[in-house]
Formats: sequence, C-alpha cells, structure tokens
Amino acid sequence: MEAAAAQVTVAPVTVAQAAVAPVTVAPVTVAPVTVAPVSAQPIRPDEQVGQAGRDGLADLLAKGTVRSGREASAGSGALPDADLLPVLPALRDLLPHGALQRGSVVAAGNWNLLCVALAAGPVASGAWCAVAGIPELGVAAAADAGLAPARLLLVPGLGPNWAQVVISLLDGCDLVVLRPPDRPPPQARRKLEAAVRRRGAVLLVAGDWDGAQVRLRITAQEWAGIGQGHGRVRGRRAHVVADGRGGWSRSQTRWLWLPGPDGAVTAVEPALSGTAGEPALAGTAAQASTG
Repeated sequence: MEAAAAQVTVAPVTVAQAAVAPVTVAPVTVAPVTVAPVSAQPIRPDEQVGQAGRDGLADLLAKGTVRSGREASAGSGALPDADLLPVLPALRDLLPHGALQRGSVVAAGNWNLLCVALAAGPVASGAWCAVAGIPELGVAAAADAGLAPARLLLVPGLGPNWAQVVISLLDGCDLVVLRPPDRPPPQARRKLEAAVRRRGAVLLVAGDWDGAQVRLRITAQEWAGIGQGHGRVRGRRAHVVADGRGGWSRSQTRWLWLPGPDGAVTAVEPALSGTAGEPALAGTAAQASTG
C-alpha cells in the first residue's frame, strides 16, 4: 500500500532590524573634597580643675595620706566599697559600716527629720534621691537639713500601682525615700526588695517594713529653749535607737540634735554632770516627750 507524502515547504524567516538609539554616557565630575585640619580643643577650666583634683587624689593615695576604706573601722566615715553610701557624721555609729548599704532596706519610723537626715549624706556625696508618697515634704526645710534640692526628685502621689512606681524610681536613683500608702503584701514586698538588690540602691522607708536590714526609731525627745510657759524653741534633742539583722541585732543608741540650735543634725555631747547616755542640756530648758 503506497502512502502519499506531501512536500513541506518551509518559508524563510525574515528578522527585521531594530533601530537601536545610541546611548550617550555623561562624564562624571567628582568635586574635590577639602579636609579641614583637626585642631585640639583647649581644655575648659572645669576640666582642668577635675584633672588637677584627680592628680591630687592620686598623689595623696601614693603618699598614704588617705587610708584605704578596707583599713578603716566601722563608723569612721570611710567607705570600704562603692557598695556604701555615706551618711552624716552624727549617724555613722547607728549604721553597719557607718553608712547605708546598697541593696538594702532601712526602716526609719514615721516621717520626720530623721528620714531627711539619713538621705542628706548620700545626696551631699553626689547620689540621686527620690522622695515618694510624702506630699508634705518642705523643700526649704529639707535643704536646711542638708538635703540638696538639685539632686532630689519628688513624687507626692503614688497611685494604686505604687510598687511599680517605686521600682521605676529605683532604676534611676541611688536612694528612694518611701512612705507606702498601705502595708505591702508579701509578694509586692519581695518584688521591691529584689529590685533594690538588683539596682544596688537603698530603700529608706518612712514607716515599718518587715525584713528591713536596719531599723531606726526615735524613742524620746526634748525641746530646747522653752522655759516655764514661755520662750522660743531653739532645737530638739532626740534619742535614736537602731537595730537590725545579723551582727547588728544588738541595739545602738545615740542622742542627736534633730535639729540643733544652729539647724544642723549633730550628736549631743554628754555633759559631765549628766547621766551616762543622757547628756544634760546646759543653759536650756527642755520638755520631754515620747515619739
């Protein structure tokens, strides 16, 4: 059986030429870069003073004029480590190591001048302090007691989430003076204590605090300057008792001027005629009261 084969003719494919437009590349002109010579800036006067102070301190350390803090005894005012915040000289014998321990909670009883005096030393040394929950704080009176307003943050009202507010303050302050609006539950208290340790700050509570490392309270006070129904108050002598945990469980007691006739917080020097531990107020009239 024959098959008919058809012849297939393939038409040639014609490719049209494409007109390609010539591409003109513009020359790139690079502008010359002028580099100004770097000249050293003159040292400001405050930098010169700071450098001179550092050089002077290094010289004192080299000569042994300044003792290492680790060689100093407790209450001497020297700081063994950066973990301590200095306090006023009158308060050193009432605190372990003569200072406030970073990462600790200190309870100072009801809000009074003792709380201000405890915060004055750290602020004077350059620490930042926040006062929370104490709207009646008088800035002028605090400044007279040594609490510098330039490093002071005031938070009069704390609100319902006050514990979180205090934790936020601990992020930026070395010391927070707190009067809690209510007694914190154990969980909130532990959370605050953990934040204090983690930040390396000090929480100074105007009131009671379960588990505080140090507790201070005023057990008696006398007003100086009041005679028999007349006179002007010149100062207050307060009997301060301090105790705490561990090696500080034994009570320490001191009579302090809170404040003294000159407005300063100082220790009361015992008079020779006074009872041991209870110095007499020579030349002043006093009225005793407890608080």
